[in-house]
Amino acid sequence: MNGFLIVDKPAGITSHDVVDAVRRIAGTRRVGHAGTLDPMATGVLVLALGAATRLVQFIDGSDKTYRATLRLGETTTTYDADGDLVERRPVTVNQADIEAALAGFLGDITQIPPMYSAVKVKGQKLYKLARQGKEIERAPRPVTIHRLDVLAWALPNLTIEVVCSAGTYIRSLAHDLGQRLGCGAHLTALIRTAAGGFRLEDAHTLEALDASAQARRLAEVLLPPETALTALPVVTLTPEQEQAVRFGQAVTLDNAPDAVPVQARDAAGRLVAVMRPVEPGVWRPKLVLSAD
Repeated sequence: MNGFLIVDKPAGITSHDVVDAVRRIAGTRRVGHAGTLDPMATGVLVLALGAATRLVQFIDGSDKTYRATLRLGETTTTYDADGDLVERRPVTVNQADIEAALAGFLGDITQIPPMYSAVKVKGQKLYKLARQGKEIERAPRPVTIHRLDVLAWALPNLTIEVVCSAGTYIRSLAHDLGQRLGCGAHLTALIRTAAGGFRLEDAHTLEALDASAQARRLAEVLLPPETALTALPVVTLTPEQEQAVRFGQAVTLDNAPDAVPVQARDAAGRLVAVMRPVEPGVWRPKLVLSAD
């Protein structure tokens, strides 16, 4: 069982709860995930099984797409509906005001992580300090917002689509938008509709995955490891090169593109390794997948 499962995460459980469920369903402990979702959030959660867990690093940094619903006029402790109400203010803005405010978040911006988050400051997780009633200074983090579109607007609720870089806090975006509008806001629903090349329409519920496993058909929905590397150029190894690469040795690749890194496959198209150049024409494996 080496590959990726795209799960439609349900609301109310953590991403780690999903990992535990898939470990039980697939009968393996070797399961990891890319791109944590808050318990309230639903949608695309990419899980890696077996040797594919070593490729999660290539998904973690990919762009994400979200459909977020905000309630204007109310601010909460967690910046979402799971938190306690902090302040309620009247909402007097119109859609033109909202679109103008959203435009100010496009491009490279910085965000201050919410206190209720797993970010560590001086070795302490922020949410643990927040639960103690403490608030400490947090360093702003750079993120990129590629697109912000209004999907629906019915006072006081606003639904937007966000395409953003990895590491973007949509809760913080909701909070900051509310502050910019002068009325406050918090997140009431969040769906991740895409992560890298993985889409919500390709995701499976935990119940569907369990049914597939019971019917011994789980392998049919398992995506091959190389699906995590679609952005990387492909090189094909000869049998001799494959053997050398599996022993961690550098090989000469005359036809390799000028890119870092590349995915190396065998003659049958199976992923063997991710490789990087060490000198002109010579490439060394950065990681090697098992041959099973």
